[in-house]
Amino acid sequence: MALKLQLKKGQKVIINGAVLENLGSHTISLGVMNRASILRENDILTPEDATTPASRVYYAVQCIYLFPDEHGKYHALFEELAAAYAAAAPSSGELVNELRQFVEDGNLYEALKKAKDLIGHEGRVLSHAEKRLGEELSEGSGEARPEDG
Repeated sequence: MALKLQLKKGQKVIINGAVLENLGSHTISLGVMNRASILRENDILTPEDATTPASRVYYAVQCIYLFPDEHGKYHALFEELAAAYAAAAPSSGELVNELRQFVEDGNLYEALKKAKDLIGHEGRVLSHAEKRLGEELSEGSGEARPEDG
């Protein structure tokens, strides 16, 4: 069974490393008749957009998925970035282990979805840290200082 892709005007998709863009003025349909590595535009992360530790992990998995000829290079990068993230955010341990397993099993599309979960985890960790810092700063501003008194 073919995979049917709908591309609106100006929308892009990557198929096996090739970027395709609908240059027409109407929505088009593409049928993918065989197994292929496909990423829709809203799932594509550019190197410039990979600015956080978790998004860099996603980018490395994306590169493993799209560029199998360079698997070794991107797999090593993935391992380095995943280990660094897990060390910096110990609460991500189970998530990182699941992500690693998907990569090791070659289930890269599922790995990309798990890497998106990692980006969500990162957002929650940062939000929690900001909240705690704000609380600590507001508590600290209400205390009397020895030099004031």
